[in-house]
Amino acid sequence: MYAVIFRAEINKLDQRYSAMAARMRDLAINQYGCKEFTSVTEGMQEIAISYWHELDQIKKWKADSEHLVAQELGRSTWYQSYKVQVVEIVREYNYKRTETG
Repeated sequence: MYAVIFRAEINKLDQRYSAMAARMRDLAINQYGCKEFTSVTEGMQEIAISYWHELDQIKKWKADSEHLVAQELGRSTWYQSYKVQVVEIVREYNYKRTETG
């Protein structure tokens, strides 16, 4: 299992951004096999984490023509800076509270 961690300093977000972000999530999940995609914006910081079974899925998503347009808009308009990390998950564990009674 792999994760892509995207961290950015926001420059300016517009209406195109929201539509593009939704489309990138849809592409990742429905066309490239992304298992889970979560993003959060706080102040001028954004973080998005997506989870994948294969590195090849990540490479294909990154090279998608719509994703290439989103990357260019990110550099030219939406972000001051960003950092992408592709990491391999070596261990995972969970806790979930259950209701009793």
